[in-house]
Amino acid sequence: MSAEAISESGVRSDFWDGVRLSMPVVVASAPFAVLFGALAVDNGFSVLEAFLMSAMIYGGASQMVGIELFGQHVAPWLIVLSIFAVNFRHVLYSAGIGRRIAHWPVLQQALGYFILTDPQYAVAEARAASGQPVGFVWYLGLGLPVYVFWVIESALGAVFGKMIPDTHALGIDFLLPIYFLGLVLGFRKRPLWLPVVAASSAASIVAYKTVGSPWHVSIGAIAGVLLAVILPPHHSGVGKRP
Repeated sequence: MSAEAISESGVRSDFWDGVRLSMPVVVASAPFAVLFGALAVDNGFSVLEAFLMSAMIYGGASQMVGIELFGQHVAPWLIVLSIFAVNFRHVLYSAGIGRRIAHWPVLQQALGYFILTDPQYAVAEARAASGQPVGFVWYLGLGLPVYVFWVIESALGAVFGKMIPDTHALGIDFLLPIYFLGLVLGFRKRPLWLPVVAASSAASIVAYKTVGSPWHVSIGAIAGVLLAVILPPHHSGVGKRP
């Protein structure tokens, strides 16, 4: 087999490996994409506008916040600030993933940042931590199906939203939190994992009860980051190797 054929086979393998890892995210996020489309129409959006919002913003929870505020005559600056609060964690994600994809061409990096989501970051970080390279083809295979299905399912929710029962009543809404919990547990062998998770969780809960949503997401993330900065890894026995 020629070197070109081997290289092409490796590229295809990397892509489909990423696609395989994306499937749990596609399944877990489906109810939320459909729910977004239905809520968008309920708040005065057209089907096309709901579709374009998912395709161009691709913000998940921030899209939910946006459509809820758009129809309430809220000041534009407050809408922007609320969406920023929800998405602030992506500033941290981008800083973290940046060191993994810095060798990509600029256009590939731009696409990589656009499709960056919570699970995309976690899975890519876990791959890098295991010593495997975070290549563009693998990363695209991981992120592209989630993006495509999110956009399609948002449109379906906008078209057929009134026919869809409440996802909370069906209990489907537990899928994504459980998936995220699994991602967090995947990092449990890292130094300071338990203190950082505990600090982040506690700060998020307190912020939710006092400041309110969506600020608790960013406040919890910042609390975890600050603790990790303050306490060097050698201060914790968690994850230390003999």
